[in-house]
Amino acid sequence: MYQGIAAVSGSFTRLGLLRASQDVDFGITGYQEYTLFGQKLYLTSTHISIIIVMLALIIFALVANRAIKKADPNKVPGTFLNIIEYMVEAIDNMTVTNMGSKHGYKFANYIGTLFMFILVANLSGLFGLRPPTADYGTTLALALITFVLIHYNGFKYQKAGHVTSLFKPLLLSPINIIGEIATPLSMSLRLFGNILSGTVMMGLIYGLLPKFLTLVWPGVLHAYFDVFSGAIQTYVFCMLTMVYISNTFEEA
Repeated sequence: MYQGIAAVSGSFTRLGLLRASQDVDFGITGYQEYTLFGQKLYLTSTHISIIIVMLALIIFALVANRAIKKADPNKVPGTFLNIIEYMVEAIDNMTVTNMGSKHGYKFANYIGTLFMFILVANLSGLFGLRPPTADYGTTLALALITFVLIHYNGFKYQKAGHVTSLFKPLLLSPINIIGEIATPLSMSLRLFGNILSGTVMMGLIYGLLPKFLTLVWPGVLHAYFDVFSGAIQTYVFCMLTMVYISNTFEEA
């Protein structure tokens, strides 16, 4: 009897998940097809989300720049200027703490831009967008930029030692080479996997719950999957970027 009840319950659960997966689109939607150099390309939901995130950051930067230029040094700064000052100081402190005072300020602009883009992209799910970081093409591109910076600074500061260090000791050289190649893969897959899993989980929950419950209850899960997890993954990605680059400042 209990086995029969369990089987029926399992069937209803599988049917519910199937219905939820059919109601919610987890994939990347193509909205506009166009041809470039003989290849068919598509304007997808990821591109639209990236454009919206970039526009939001550009508008914020322009407003912040205007507010700073119009600020009176003889008056107490307003709330908006205090927020901007706090953000700049936080990024400067983070880069200097992890990369040293000699090199930290040089990378503050890159780390700050990277941090804000990933954070806003992760939080975009709160506004009904499909997070751009739930697309592996986005996270891989970010990781490859970091990968290029790692080896650019490696050759800049270590010269030929940046290559010869891979063969010290010679017996472990295959592991060292694989480790270097795996750096962008591990960074991109970590960010992609965490954000995509949250997107899928929230999609299933919205598909399973009655419409009136979706107005209240999923808010708690959004606080974790979008806000908490999104902020943590942003910090982890930027921290790994700073650590990997700062390792190249040392002599090989």
